[in-house]
Amino acid sequence: MIARGDWKLYRFGFKAAIPGWRGLHSESAPASSLYPPVLASLTARSKASLRRRAEEYQKLVHVAPTVAEKLRLLTRIQRLKYVVYPQTFALDADRWYQSFTKTVFVPGLPSAVTGKEEVVELTELRSRLCDAILQECFYLKKKRRPFLYTDQKYYGAPFLTNLVSMLTAQLGKHNPLLRSSSLDISPQVNFFWMRGERVVPRGHRRRKVDQIQFQIDDVPHSQIRVPKQLPEFVPLDYSVPGDVPIINHEPDKLPLFKRQYENKIFIGTKIDDPCCYGHTQFHLMRDKLKRDRMIKVSPANQVEVHYRANAIVSLFAWTGAQAMYQDSTARSINE
Repeated sequence: MIARGDWKLYRFGFKAAIPGWRGLHSESAPASSLYPPVLASLTARSKASLRRRAEEYQKLVHVAPTVAEKLRLLTRIQRLKYVVYPQTFALDADRWYQSFTKTVFVPGLPSAVTGKEEVVELTELRSRLCDAILQECFYLKKKRRPFLYTDQKYYGAPFLTNLVSMLTAQLGKHNPLLRSSSLDISPQVNFFWMRGERVVPRGHRRRKVDQIQFQIDDVPHSQIRVPKQLPEFVPLDYSVPGDVPIINHEPDKLPLFKRQYENKIFIGTKIDDPCCYGHTQFHLMRDKLKRDRMIKVSPANQVEVHYRANAIVSLFAWTGAQAMYQDSTARSINE
């Protein structure tokens, strides 16, 4: 006879001795796969193949060692793209540009500005402004009249150049960051980005899904770059009051036209420049977009539209290019 306590020990030892036996609620050990994982083809037209190509491309961009290499990978494929012009005559261009760039336009400056502003002597600034006006209108004798629609280039551009250089030097006493700043005159600012998808309707790539590509080529009058990023006006998690307009039409309806040339991301200087953060950008509207002329030839509600569209696209291109230079998607702060 086997006692009750001896039977429990015998039953436990018997079950443990059976090979491959496991309890009812015990977990099985993961079996190692003997074959490589099944992956979609990189050349097929299926959705799985398209997803794998996108994943491989993202991995290649993320492991790039330098910023220049990442920019090369992002801009190497040249397709037909929509060229967004900062200064345009299109109706309601600001709503279209907000939809392209996912931007909310808030008029005026933020209500809460971080830091204490130093009081600047207005008399000195007023005297500098008067000197710039006298230099352009009294001391400098311009004999001939400008050609048609070249008043801004003939009168406004030299005056703004002198004024910006004078004010930058004058305000350097109150703002130490401006002492080490860099001033660019007529720089090239370019930004390339992709948003949305479309199906290629015809050609040798018919029925393939492509991302919609955009390019901004901006030429501001002047801009100030500094070696240190400006403080934020509002925190990054701040909820902006307002909604982004949603336009369900093709960009051709604006109208925007497609071009195919080099994709470029450029802030006005090279990547190795220490002054790679934006401070202030100055724009000079051309003569055909002057306010007094637009009041006569455009509807009353379209006078400010062109100025808002120029501000939205120019700021988006400059801040986006700065973020790409910094190898980050963080928001850059500019005035």
